[in-house]
Amino acid sequence: MAETAAEREFEAALAGRAVCVTGLGVSGPAVARTLLDRGARVTVLDGRTDDATQDRAARLRDLGARVLLGTETLPEDTGLVVTSPGWRPDAVPLVRAARAGVEVIGDVELAWRLRPAGQTWLAITGTNGKTTTVRMLEAMLRADGRSALAVGNVGTPVVEAIAPGPDGAPADILAVELSSFQLHWSSSLRPHAAVVLNVAPDHLDWHGGLDAYAEAKGRVYAPGTLRVVNAADPLSRRLADTADAAEGAAASGAPAARRVAFTLDTPRPGELGVVEDLLVDRAFVADPATAEELATLADVRPAAPHNVANALAAAALARSVGVRPDSVRAGLAAFAPEPHRISPVATVAGVHYVDDSKATNPHAAAASLAAYPSVVWVAGGLLKGADVEDLVAAAAPRLRGAVLLGADRARLREALDRHAPDLPVVDVARSDDGAMAEVVAAAAKLAEPGDTVLLAPAAASMDMFANYNVRGDVFAAAVRALGA
Repeated sequence: MAETAAEREFEAALAGRAVCVTGLGVSGPAVARTLLDRGARVTVLDGRTDDATQDRAARLRDLGARVLLGTETLPEDTGLVVTSPGWRPDAVPLVRAARAGVEVIGDVELAWRLRPAGQTWLAITGTNGKTTTVRMLEAMLRADGRSALAVGNVGTPVVEAIAPGPDGAPADILAVELSSFQLHWSSSLRPHAAVVLNVAPDHLDWHGGLDAYAEAKGRVYAPGTLRVVNAADPLSRRLADTADAAEGAAASGAPAARRVAFTLDTPRPGELGVVEDLLVDRAFVADPATAEELATLADVRPAAPHNVANALAAAALARSVGVRPDSVRAGLAAFAPEPHRISPVATVAGVHYVDDSKATNPHAAAASLAAYPSVVWVAGGLLKGADVEDLVAAAAPRLRGAVLLGADRARLREALDRHAPDLPVVDVARSDDGAMAEVVAAAAKLAEPGDTVLLAPAAASMDMFANYNVRGDVFAAAVRALGA
């Protein structure tokens, strides 16, 4: 049963209601099934007609949904639209719904309104680090004996987590990874605690600019939500300030949201941070004049600065629901890093090769480059309009060389010429299946023992590869071939 009276009313009103689901990607089928289970009359739209979409459509038709492929025409009797997160606000069905006064929500908002009574949500958003942080949080919660599940943009649709699990009950706590798209379509979401890890330019074509992108991220700091803030990130702090001001202006009489921060420096009262080689808590302690040890830097894998920040953010969310310090450490020990995130590949002739193909924007690449003192940088792909000047200027002192590939490699080369004019740079123009082998061979020639050859592209992969996973796999295969 849904949590509040308004949410119970919303759930009851789904029976017989005409609901349009836009998109048959990851979340669309799960949303359609959830609505069908509650008696809604479901129509699913998708402009694609490929074989995979046809298969999903056939399965939903078997369950009683109407599925329209190759069209984006909103049914006239639609009373509610639940959109997949990738659909832009200017998509035809969503514009027509707005003009007709039909509410448009996303899969996360639907799940929030239908969540079972007593289920706690801990939310993570940010430009980079979301998946790592949500997985760390899940591990900490489970180490503490909690019934917890990582969901959302991490891969498992949130609507699947509000249904009974294998043991017959939904998870008690959800660690929810939220994209800016999902937050854009969420209006009543009120997590118990939430963090904005960082904000850097990304998805600006979807949102229309950095301010709108940041505003979508800031929605996670909802009224009453404990706000976990990255003390080193100006936009994380600003979004919390804005939420604090809005909540104060509302003056509803409800208790104000508490705010804590995390830092890579020595923490002040109300913060989690680092003292020598220890991760410590001065926020969720009886006496903030004291610090409680949570873990050591050696417990964080890999212990790159940005990953230590991820661990502190996860620890703050875990501590907000009473997770014990020893469970934070045990969770970090149990955490297995996701592939293609500063993942060591091999050491060949004294040179370390690292795959951070997930560094698909300049902000992520900067964090990765900062983790190594002497780097041969493998970069390039689709920059999607991102500015690389600050990235290259900051990284230049630690670069031994660079090997560039992909559609926008010229922009990286121009920035390197300005900020590191004497740096050896190899430009790989080919884009066929053998391109990465040439890239790795060129990097190996530039590197010396003790250097790190780092794939941190700062760009998307789709100009040459199906996705960043394939790009990382091809890089790793080429590295292993060096030592064969």
